[in-house]
Amino acid sequence: MSLKTSSKLEKVLAAGHLAVTSECGPPRGCDGSVIENKANLIKDYVDAINVTDNQTSVVRLCSLAACIRIKQMGLEPVLQMVTRDRNRIAMQSDILGAASFGINTMLCLTGDHQRFGDHPNSANVFDLDSTQLLQTVRKMREEGKLLSDFEMKDPPRMFVGAAANPFADPFEIRVPRLAKKVAAGAQFIQTQCIYNMKKFKEWLKLARDRGLHEKVAILAGITPIKSVGMAKYMKNRVAGLDVPDEIIKRIGGVPKENQAEEGIKLAIEQIRELKEEPGIRGFHIMAIEWEEKVPEIVKQAGLYPRPKVSD
Repeated sequence: MSLKTSSKLEKVLAAGHLAVTSECGPPRGCDGSVIENKANLIKDYVDAINVTDNQTSVVRLCSLAACIRIKQMGLEPVLQMVTRDRNRIAMQSDILGAASFGINTMLCLTGDHQRFGDHPNSANVFDLDSTQLLQTVRKMREEGKLLSDFEMKDPPRMFVGAAANPFADPFEIRVPRLAKKVAAGAQFIQTQCIYNMKKFKEWLKLARDRGLHEKVAILAGITPIKSVGMAKYMKNRVAGLDVPDEIIKRIGGVPKENQAEEGIKLAIEQIRELKEEPGIRGFHIMAIEWEEKVPEIVKQAGLYPRPKVSD
């Protein structure tokens, strides 16, 4: 992988290290210290920090403002951008704005439909989808042009990634969809939370068979489970997640007061197992409102200390 940007995540991957990213969900208010506090909890244990963009279609402090705060703390934010809420004018404008603050890593997403969130009657946009957003970022970076073909003097230098869900139906299109995103310009992939290890490995093998693991850095998504109730909710209520019964049985098989500890143990085991899997280039740890557990997971999984890379 040749360096295209000054992104720390790109440098860590290019140096051959297993990368570690995590994420912060912004607050449902304007208290920016919430983001700063979350970032401080994980800053020494990750290479970059994703900031979600109105995740699950619920209004929150915007991803761009939160990323600017994290950048001003001297840390590496990953700007998540969904295409649900903005047209191509607004998205290109926000990319330029992010780059003006030195934000150089972003994740392109389509976003959950608004009917799942707190404004179900709002209008969506979907002027572009995530693959088209990837193409847009690549055009801006490599051609120095906007979609209108206006030539910029100072184009943004973004290390750009996308999400992949190996578990959504139909399974047969999961790897072709990945290939489409890679062809569109994705340089790294962060996957959906992994609980069905067998299915994930099958997806990864199919990706390897097509040589995709050599074209894009795949970061495995890990979300620790706090309780058997959380496991059941994800299995039954969250679209696109695959939580096998044996996971629910394992978490539910220990006393309630020990279930969180068992969930952490499971997350660490998953990372250790996937570290040995060809094609895995790192981990994206999504400890939802449980950021204080990220250091423990990273350390016990053998991913600490994080490598130093030059600016």
